[in-house]
Amino acid sequence: MFIFNLTYVRPLSEVERLLPAHIRFLDEHYKKHLFMCSGRKIPRTGGIILCNCDKMDRARAIMEKDPFYKEGIARYEIISFTPSRSSEAFQTALSEHIR
Repeated sequence: MFIFNLTYVRPLSEVERLLPAHIRFLDEHYKKHLFMCSGRKIPRTGGIILCNCDKMDRARAIMEKDPFYKEGIARYEIISFTPSRSSEAFQTALSEHIR
C-alpha cells in the first residue's frame, strides 16, 4: 500500500484549471479498486491519495498518469507502508480488492 503525498508547486488557479482532469484520473483508479481514499490537505497545499497496489514501480506508474504530475502542478512523495492495524471495514475492503 502507498500514500501519495501531493504538494502543490503552482498557484491554485493552475490547480483549478486541471482539477477536472485530475478527478477523471481519480475516478479511473477508484473503478479499478486501486485508490482507497483521497482528499485535499487543510490548508489547501496539496492532497493525499491512498493507493492499494503491491509494488513501488506500479505505484510510480500510476502517479505518472496524474495530470497534476504530468503538468508539474504538484510534487509527489510516495510512501510505502503495510497497515498493521485497521478497522474491520478497512480490512474487508482490502481483502476484496487487493491487486
